Amino acid sequence: MAGNTDHDAVRAPSGTIAAVPASATCPTALNALFTLLDIESWKPLIAALLLPPVPFLFTVLVGARLILPRRGLGWCVVLLSVAGLWLCACTGTGRLLEQYALHVPPALTPDRLKEIQADPAQRAIVVLGGGAESYAPEYGVGNLAAPSLERLRYGLWLSRSTGVPVAFSGGVGWAQGQSAPEADIATRIAADEFARPLQWHESDSHDTRQNAVHSVTLLKRAGVTRLLLVTHGWHMPRALRAFKAAALPEGVQVEAAPMGLAARTESPALDWLPTQRGFQRVRQALHELLGLLAGS
Repeated sequence: MAGNTDHDAVRAPSGTIAAVPASATCPTALNALFTLLDIESWKPLIAALLLPPVPFLFTVLVGARLILPRRGLGWCVVLLSVAGLWLCACTGTGRLLEQYALHVPPALTPDRLKEIQADPAQRAIVVLGGGAESYAPEYGVGNLAAPSLERLRYGLWLSRSTGVPVAFSGGVGWAQGQSAPEADIATRIAADEFARPLQWHESDSHDTRQNAVHSVTLLKRAGVTRLLLVTHGWHMPRALRAFKAAALPEGVQVEAAPMGLAARTESPALDWLPTQRGFQRVRQALHELLGLLAGS
């Protein structure tokens, strides 16, 4: 996997990530079991089986089978499963999950940005990868997926507003197979398309927990003691927990800088009609809850 590319004399002399004590990762028992059995690459498959629509499709089949011996119970299971499928495709459901289950933190305020701008020393903005396309034929090279590009854009805007340098963390996800690390693609896009080179990039991580461990190790070497963590709001609770767990033993402070928090402007009635966007939002929220449970 490609190492990190030097962009400034103040960054660590090498992008290679040293071994990190197991205590810094703070995994739950479930995540530790995945690591012990060396089946971390199974995480995307297991998540796909546990997240909608698979569980509800399974219960529909169970209900259909029960209709013959126990008609009332069978129809009840089928109807509840259909209702579950409906709600799992509604934006309103996703919003409620984010608000009451994930507790998404608020965006940085203009006053807070001024405070950071007045004291940017020993800080770094860490942008978390959110997916990549191994090859985009329209560009002829690899490209960042939409979530990654949105996070990178906000991270660079935040850097321009505060004077704090930017790091990007993202390797090759467990489900991606053979492709260029996200951080390598982000480095090229930041320099070529935004004209704002990244100061650091970390390209060895496969998931959020590894993002945290590797990024904190790299930036601590460079003298950074305060991090501004950039990712989507729905991803922030899990990411913040992982980074705080990795940063605490190193004496590094972590502050959330979530993005993608804009409110929708459509009619409220549309929140409870199934849409592709609603399904995506609910699935993202449930994926994060599953990740919090598993310690990923």
